[in-house]
Amino acid sequence: MTRKLIKGGHVISMDTEVGTGHFDVLVEDDRIVEVAPGLDAHDAELIDASGCVVIPGLVNAHMHTWQTALRGLAANWTLPQYFRSVHAGLATLFTPDDLYIGTLVGALNQLNCGTTTLGDWCHNNPTPAHTDRAIDGLLESGIRSVFFHGSPKPDPKPGQKHFSEIPHPRSEIERLLRVRLRNRNSLVTLGMAILGPHYSTYDVAVHDFKLAREMELVASMHCAGLEPKTPDGWERLAEAGLLGSNNNIVHGNNLSEVQLRMMLDRGVTFSLTPETEMTQGHGHSITGRLCDAGHAPSLGTDLESVISGDMFSAARMALASQRALDNTRSRTAHGQLPSTSTVSCDEALSWITIHGARALGLDDRVGSLTPGKQADVVLIRADTLNMRPLHDPVASVVMQASPANVDTVMVAGQVPKRGGQLVFPSLDERLAELDESGRRIAGGLNQLLAAH
Repeated sequence: MTRKLIKGGHVISMDTEVGTGHFDVLVEDDRIVEVAPGLDAHDAELIDASGCVVIPGLVNAHMHTWQTALRGLAANWTLPQYFRSVHAGLATLFTPDDLYIGTLVGALNQLNCGTTTLGDWCHNNPTPAHTDRAIDGLLESGIRSVFFHGSPKPDPKPGQKHFSEIPHPRSEIERLLRVRLRNRNSLVTLGMAILGPHYSTYDVAVHDFKLAREMELVASMHCAGLEPKTPDGWERLAEAGLLGSNNNIVHGNNLSEVQLRMMLDRGVTFSLTPETEMTQGHGHSITGRLCDAGHAPSLGTDLESVISGDMFSAARMALASQRALDNTRSRTAHGQLPSTSTVSCDEALSWITIHGARALGLDDRVGSLTPGKQADVVLIRADTLNMRPLHDPVASVVMQASPANVDTVMVAGQVPKRGGQLVFPSLDERLAELDESGRRIAGGLNQLLAAH
């Protein structure tokens, strides 16, 4: 048994019973065993948290790490250009090794930024080899992840079906559960990135929903962007009894109030990506609509081909955009601002911790510093130029912190980042591989666009 004692920090546990304060955190092997002031464990490795805020590992509930080698390439593209240039274009140039290096470096960057749990949506996997190499990248990184197995979206060739007409491959889900991801308690577990009625025919949606429920997997799906393929699909799925707590909606900007309440009543979770939603044309996030209904979103960074991957930025963007909407609504309705902010920093921190874990079906393992849960812990340096003086630790983490403040990261008791430095062998070589992958793939863009 190995023991670690995180001592001297200000703990934000995200657990109402544990609370917040100057506590120590005792870890045995991969689990938190005690959070309390004045702990002493002479046989434990001491991790000095003096000058730090100690929080649960951040949760990025929705991201496509396979696009890491395309960083910034789509920053000026709206949705139609993105779909044309990436899904129908650049995605077709990826080899299995491109999936590996993008996923590996993308996951390492998440750890570096304080994210310990990742919802990794892999929907550029035309062959089992692509899928397996993406999983290799996650496993090698050491991050906790739900690997959402998806399906590519190229333009169909003559004689081929459109991707919206192709059911999720049962054989691949069965293979992954039998071979690669058979242990449902391991760091990397399986989910399904399905099309859903927004991007598929109704028959395909029914097939995919039933498959996910049969396999007891979270089924996550995009719901926004282009016009829905099956506009009445959500109501029909609800009537068929197929909507439930294992379903996760990404974005959801175009859902009506009736549809939203119908989903929430059935336990459906939501993962929002406010920055890409506003940038690419989805519209404003439904953060406030969820909160008004008594629910909370999880957040993700979506696309590093467009924006940065750090969850501090995601939380700030979600918070600021919703406050702006609420402030404008109040001015219009009452001629003045609300008496105080309509959403708090405490809520924003919950969106990237406990509610992120809940959306991924992992809230019994992570998302809070609760004894018995997995030891996913992050130390944020608060004795720094950008965070002193520390009046309100939660507000400082949400509004001032950046990846540069992430001092130590622990995942299941292991420490992939210590003293501000990522601990990973041959990082420079892996970055060189990423550079080469990105140059080769991006170099094919003009040729692909000319062919269209």
